[in-house]
Amino acid sequence: MRSSTPVQWVIRVLIYILGLFFLAFGVAISANSNLGISPVNSLPYVVSAIVSRDPGTCVTAVFCVYILLQIIILRREFKPINLFQIAFSTIFGYFVNFTKTIVGDFAIPTYAGKLAMVGISIVLVAIGVVLYIEVELVPMPMEGLSLAGAGKLKISFHNMKIIIDCLVVLTGAALSLLCLHKLVYIREGTILTAVVTGKVMALVKKPLSPLLQKICFATQAESAGKEGGRGA
Repeated sequence: MRSSTPVQWVIRVLIYILGLFFLAFGVAISANSNLGISPVNSLPYVVSAIVSRDPGTCVTAVFCVYILLQIIILRREFKPINLFQIAFSTIFGYFVNFTKTIVGDFAIPTYAGKLAMVGISIVLVAIGVVLYIEVELVPMPMEGLSLAGAGKLKISFHNMKIIIDCLVVLTGAALSLLCLHKLVYIREGTILTAVVTGKVMALVKKPLSPLLQKICFATQAESAGKEGGRGA
């Protein structure tokens, strides 16, 4: 892991939390579009509809299952620091409830308006993911699970992410049909989000990444200074 000054560590944590906030806003808006929620949150929202609990609690619970799956897959290779995913999942769960309260029943009428809400959601999710990934702290459980699977199966993270997303959506759809006898939260918007978000992330990353690298990580001169201080 690259070095950071104490102030930069604080900045990294704050940016990480901001990323979770953007991500939660994207989830709330996509849910109100009624065209399907983002793939990563489709299963928790389906579970919330089945058990009649708030989405935030179900997001935290399902994300903890993802962490357990990482432990099963990686075993001794699982790093204890990744248990912090539980804490960040809990924070994200609170953010989902909070942003859902802020958004309320807001919805743009007409199908075109609903598609616009999906588009807004995709942009917010893309910004959120770029923010919390670029600061290089602890991955969110979904990404952690994708990384674990990619490492074990020796395939690219990108391909593994697609596989995990599809499995999560299929699981959510199966549970929804089995328990509720209809599809909830999973529609064309879910598929659109899965296909487009990665491309939007690439566009968002171009201007954000250099700025985040500059303010979050020590420069070569600062790193050299630390090494010199330790060697003195």
